[in-house]
Amino acid sequence: MHLSRRTFLTASAALIAVPKRALAAPFVLRAEPVTAQILPPGDGTTQMLGFNGSTPGPELRFQQGDTVDLRFENTIGEGSAIHWHGIRIDNAMDGVPYLTQPLVEDGKGFDYRFALPDAGTYWYHSHNRSWEQVARGLYGPLIVEERNPPEVDHDITVMVDDWRIERSGEVIKDFGNRHDFSHAGRLGTFAKVIPSVRTVRRGDRVRLRLINVATARVFPLEISGIAGKIVALDGMSLAETQEIQAIMLAPAQRMDIIADVSDMIKFAFPTRQEPYEMGEIAVEGENPNPRGDDIANLPNARIARPAAEPTKLLNLTLQGGAMGGQHEGDDIWSLNGVSGLQDAPWQRFALGETVRIRITNDTAFPHGIHLHGHHFHEVAPDGSLGPFRDTTLLHRQQTRDIICVFDNPGRWLLHCHMLGHQARGMKTWVKVG
Repeated sequence: MHLSRRTFLTASAALIAVPKRALAAPFVLRAEPVTAQILPPGDGTTQMLGFNGSTPGPELRFQQGDTVDLRFENTIGEGSAIHWHGIRIDNAMDGVPYLTQPLVEDGKGFDYRFALPDAGTYWYHSHNRSWEQVARGLYGPLIVEERNPPEVDHDITVMVDDWRIERSGEVIKDFGNRHDFSHAGRLGTFAKVIPSVRTVRRGDRVRLRLINVATARVFPLEISGIAGKIVALDGMSLAETQEIQAIMLAPAQRMDIIADVSDMIKFAFPTRQEPYEMGEIAVEGENPNPRGDDIANLPNARIARPAAEPTKLLNLTLQGGAMGGQHEGDDIWSLNGVSGLQDAPWQRFALGETVRIRITNDTAFPHGIHLHGHHFHEVAPDGSLGPFRDTTLLHRQQTRDIICVFDNPGRWLLHCHMLGHQARGMKTWVKVG
């Protein structure tokens, strides 16, 4: 079944929010089978995986400088672990089995405790068999508010996802097939946005926190009914706000928008024909005192400035896949001709070292390359430092330089966040310190 106007969902469901700083110590986050209403209410339900009875899992909301203290309990029938995506985290808490922690077997638990140094929009998800466990629903949002957040009427988390399911709601259980692994990944037959707020008023100022939680789909988005600015990417504030133009989110990427509401907020997937509707936030009533002030920059992120000259200039070539030509790796995909994690790291970096990496996508498919434990600058075509991100999207045959200050010690994963590509070879690791 292909994506079509009939199969693109327009329903939405509210996230379950856990109020900031109201978590018991330790809060229990339990992975378990759940029944989800992915299709519109009244249609069939879907048997999924989730956290604490829902998918997405509960929204964990904190303030910058807080400490997360929680107990992960695994009851899904197989091993799992939780990765805290985008957090500059202590390495032992990063949630990567066999690299930073043991696999959490079914019926077992693991205690996560880590500081939140940066405000921003983050998320958490399974990092074992993630190409299947994330597709089945093991993910949720993690929001870290600024100490002095911007004044808005609604702070709205918007999860963007697709699912490969039948019209009845039943999951199509073809996980891990070779075609998906060697092509664009597990692309869903249904898609929608899941906003944490269902209604706003005309004239309200809103903060939209967009998170692409799909395992493979790159989402272009059109948002109508608002006028505003992009204020952050991948959790990190922009030096200067940007106009809302063509939005493109790779799997795992995030975008924060602050905007004023003029009409019903609609989310659509643009195509060569008419747009596919993905969901909406209804308008009910008028704000009697709409804000008239300009949308300001968020507080600057506390980041290490790169050295004037990098100590290393490295090349990372993405290879393999269908129609991708020959490569030396022993799996479907490889990085510099090597598939999967090796005993030795791809590179070792001194603590605080500034490194420039040229990433070349020598394949027929897009890839979202994610670095754990760090953010990096994308280098603009004119050589200037662009946005500060943790996941960079490279389209087929595209090349991009990134500059990273490796200032977080430990063993860090570097991989494609099209999770089927990661599973079949497109991953490596680096050692810092």
